[in-house]
Amino acid sequence: MRVYISADIEGVSGVVHSEHTLRDGREHDYARMLMTEEVNACVLGALDAGAEKIVVNDSHGTMRNIYHEKLHTKAELILGTPKRLAMMEGIATDFDAVLFVGYHTRMGTNGVLNHTFNGRVIRTVSVNGVELGEFGLNALVAGDFDVPVVFASGCNLLAKEAIACIPEIHQTIVKETINRTTALNIHPIKARELIREGTKKALQNYKKVKPFTMTAPYTINIEFINTGFADAVEILPFTQRTGPLTVSYEGSNIIECYQLIRSSIMIAGSVS
Repeated sequence: MRVYISADIEGVSGVVHSEHTLRDGREHDYARMLMTEEVNACVLGALDAGAEKIVVNDSHGTMRNIYHEKLHTKAELILGTPKRLAMMEGIATDFDAVLFVGYHTRMGTNGVLNHTFNGRVIRTVSVNGVELGEFGLNALVAGDFDVPVVFASGCNLLAKEAIACIPEIHQTIVKETINRTTALNIHPIKARELIREGTKKALQNYKKVKPFTMTAPYTINIEFINTGFADAVEILPFTQRTGPLTVSYEGSNIIECYQLIRSSIMIAGSVS
């Protein structure tokens, strides 16, 4: 069994504020430790289920968060940025299952620290009329490689967002949302136990989960926070300005669409 783990930080138990998530935040190193240990719990669960190869992709911010030396020795780590496939760098058709650790809800929902890739730039992203956050967009990338996303950990509202895309997915809830920067958090040790147990169960039943896909062609709509971001992204070839805040494009390849979304966000972010 070959397992791919994409790890974010906002969905980790005990992480609720930008001081946890930003590189210069006073509590960022503490949050990195919490993130690393939740990933380790997922790795242990994968090993319990019989995984022979485990690849972890650090998928938050600078993508240099996980303490490499503290990561389980059976796991390989993709570290750094930029990456061609960002939060899904390294995914390939020879993986059996994908697991998302520490994920959060999309921008505009009520989940803890909700955003979609860049909360200072993006209001919504939709594919074929369906609003998707990082969970859905990254699951589409996995689906294009015919690999199912079988597990996700995060807050209670992330669990609902995951089920809306993949009804059979196994979710581990490590905190209950109170508001965007407040949550009722499970103790970190208990959260790790639940993630390990949930990962094992998910992988024992991974063949029952179908890859998340949509039907081509794909119509992508990106709604920005202000018109200046749309002005900048509109310069890209193949894009169409469909509203004061919105840029859209169509494509037949979901990977190219994902890369256009990521490129658009980077361009908008550079003028923010």
